[in-house]
Amino acid sequence: MNSARSFLAGLVMAGLIATGNATAQSYPSRMVTLVVPGPAGSTPDLLARLFAERLRPILGQDFIVENRPGAGGSIGAEFVARAAPDGHVLLCTVEWLFFSHLLHKKLTFDPHAFEPVSVLAKYPLILIGRSDLPVSSVAELIPYARAHPGKLNYASSGKGSMHQLVYEGIKKQAHIDLTHVPYRGGPLAMNDLLAGHVDISLTSLNQGAPYVRDGKLKLLGIVSHTRLPDFPDAPALTEVLPGLEADAWTGIAAPPRTPKEITRKLSEAIARIVQMPDLRMRFSELLLEPVGSTPEQMMAMVHKDAERWAPVIAAAKISVD
Repeated sequence: MNSARSFLAGLVMAGLIATGNATAQSYPSRMVTLVVPGPAGSTPDLLARLFAERLRPILGQDFIVENRPGAGGSIGAEFVARAAPDGHVLLCTVEWLFFSHLLHKKLTFDPHAFEPVSVLAKYPLILIGRSDLPVSSVAELIPYARAHPGKLNYASSGKGSMHQLVYEGIKKQAHIDLTHVPYRGGPLAMNDLLAGHVDISLTSLNQGAPYVRDGKLKLLGIVSHTRLPDFPDAPALTEVLPGLEADAWTGIAAPPRTPKEITRKLSEAIARIVQMPDLRMRFSELLLEPVGSTPEQMMAMVHKDAERWAPVIAAAKISVD
C-alpha cells in the first residue's frame, strides 16, 4: 500500500514538474505589461522602459510600460495583485512598496504575496535642500532644527514613502522636529523644492545630482554608510547618525501565485540584460548600480528592509488610511 502511494505521489510530482516546465517554455504567449505605480520620469519608470525594450528580443514578445500612479503606489500595486498569475502583468516599483502593509492599514492586497522576480538596480539616496538654505550639511541641519523646532519642512513623494521614512528616522535619532509636506510623487516634490516652497527633501542620486552640480540645490548628505566618489565632500548619514541608512532599489514582481518557473525565466532574462555593455554604460551615466538578482535574493532584501523600517514606522506612528 505504501509503495503504491509513493508511486502515485511520484506521478503527481512528475506531472506538476512537467506542467511547470511547459508553462515556462510557452511564456510569454502575448504582450507583457510592466506596471509602474508612479509617475512618468521617476526612477522605476526609467528602469522599466530600459528593460522593456531589451526583454522583447530575448523572450519574443512585446513588453510595454503602463503608469498607474496614486495612493502612494497602492493603486498600481493592487491592479497587479489582482491580475492573472501568468506573468503577463508585472509590477515595477521601489523597495518600500513591498513592506507597505506596515504603513497602510486598509490595503486590499498583501504586498508580501507578490512573487519576487528580480532587483533591477540599486541607487544611493541623497538629502537635498533649497539653494538658500542656511545650512550646508546634515551635521549643520540638526542644531539648526533644534533651534527652530517645527520651522523646517521636508517634502516627500507621499505619506508612507521612503522620503518620509528617512526623515522620520532622522527626527527620531536626532531628536528634532520637522514638518512633513507630502506630495503626489517625487517629481512634484522636486519642483516645489527647486522653487523654494519647501526646505529639504530626499531623492535618488541620478534625479538630484544635476541640480546639485548646477547649484540649484544643496547636497546635505548621502543616505548610506559611505561617501560617494562623485561627491566626496558630502557626508554619509551614518557619520552623523550611526546606523541610519537606506537601501534604495527598484525591482520587478509578479502577481501572487505566479509559477516559479515563470519568475525564474524572467529573472534569468534580466540577469542577461544586466550584463549587456550598452545597458551598463547607460546605468553608469544615470548613476545607477545594476543588480539582476534572483527571486530569492530579492525576497531577502524585502525582509531586510521590513525589519529595518518597522521600528521607525511604529515610533513615528505613520499610518496611511
